[in-house]
Amino acid sequence: MHEPWSKSRERAEAAFGLTQTQMLSRTKEALKIDAAATARNEKTARLRAMRLEQEAQARAGKSSHATPITE
Repeated sequence: MHEPWSKSRERAEAAFGLTQTQMLSRTKEALKIDAAATARNEKTARLRAMRLEQEAQARAGKSSHATPITE
């Protein structure tokens, strides 16, 4: 059988458990933020490419009106 822990060991284990829980919670939130940032960056790049294409067409005289970007 295992021996009972001392009071200081119990406090240390409880504090460690709390720290671990907080760290895991922060990690999950950081992953959500990273995913949102990645999605935003991809959308920004896609919209920029569309805008540059429209500007190039306008300069070339192919289109007098740029087609609106719908997203």
